[in-house]
Amino acid sequence: MAPAEDPAAVDPILRLAGPDLLPNPYPAYAELRETAPVLWHEPLGSWVLTRHADCLAVLTDSTRFASDWRRAGEDIPGPLLSVQTLDPPEHTAIRHLLLDGFRAQDRNALHERLDRDVKELLAGLAERPSFDLVGELAEPLALRFVTAFLGVPAPELDWFVPMSRTVVDGMDAGLWPEKHEPAVAARARLAEYAGGWLADPPADGLIAYVAAHADTSGVDPAVLRNSLRAVLHAGYESASRLLGNAAAALLTTPGALAAFRTAGPGTAVDELVRFDAPVQADARVCVADTEIGGVTLKAGDPVTLLLGAANHDPRRFADPTELRLDRAPNPHLGFGRGAHACLGASMAIRLAGSVLGTLATDHPGARAVAEPHHRRNLTLRGLDRFEVTLRPATGEEVRS
Repeated sequence: MAPAEDPAAVDPILRLAGPDLLPNPYPAYAELRETAPVLWHEPLGSWVLTRHADCLAVLTDSTRFASDWRRAGEDIPGPLLSVQTLDPPEHTAIRHLLLDGFRAQDRNALHERLDRDVKELLAGLAERPSFDLVGELAEPLALRFVTAFLGVPAPELDWFVPMSRTVVDGMDAGLWPEKHEPAVAARARLAEYAGGWLADPPADGLIAYVAAHADTSGVDPAVLRNSLRAVLHAGYESASRLLGNAAAALLTTPGALAAFRTAGPGTAVDELVRFDAPVQADARVCVADTEIGGVTLKAGDPVTLLLGAANHDPRRFADPTELRLDRAPNPHLGFGRGAHACLGASMAIRLAGSVLGTLATDHPGARAVAEPHHRRNLTLRGLDRFEVTLRPATGEEVRS
């Protein structure tokens, strides 16, 4: 009798987590996009969309596609109710409070401090034969930057990073249900931690603004705590994973680091987001019968948007598998669209631009000394480890 086939080897979604596809899922996305752009995936119990136009249509239609699954009759645990999961009108109050707080900050001072920190940190790392770009640069720098914006001290990495990763693992609980409960518990602990900021707010930063305006905002205190947790967690994870993915693309693509110097940093980072975005998937639930891609989705149907596939759709992007740092316009979906577009996108872009720009100008001999190693996450794509050196190879002539 022939041995039974491994379900993960034939399932079009589960196989994305396999060692052969995890480093580069984009050819598998292309196959899905061409053969089954609107796919019912039984293990997830969800429609899976891979085309740019279809994903964009869902992201920008909060009337027919909900982020708040209570609109489809689902019971949602309290720790999951935040700016990320509520829909208007509840969503409107908390989003406006946070956006007003973002706009009230002195970003120039924050950016000047960031640029100094980046230069100092990279100069120190340049003295070593090699280092882990993820654990020694991307993660600590992202946490320092996000908490500086919030106006609070950065928590210990040894405490925060494992909890943050548990939350990220829970985003794939549709495939691995055992990851759900630990993630809910981790979210609750982070929300309790963030709630402590409101009890004793700092003098400056986003938390100071939110604390001063919380009583008149109309936002439920629990939702506010959860939303501050979301800002901390999403800001850290988006920024650190973007930085790792972008650095891997630049340091493993011939000529890319030098090209970064001539491209505008905003344009170049936008392309790096499109090319290998941290946010690879998002979810909604259909609340009114809707046709997408020639298929009728029924009210109550879950919908999974493979944004990584949409960002490589040749119907929207010329030569999508090529890294073109001067690509413009670049309507990628790496930071979402519509009411739930990423609040901290500009911060993540600014951090990546500072680090990658400093690498390109101050350390043009930077290179990978080992293949990047990816974490086994499908919703948020990122590296577990990436060993690099800032020293040019022996005998290598580096042009300034």
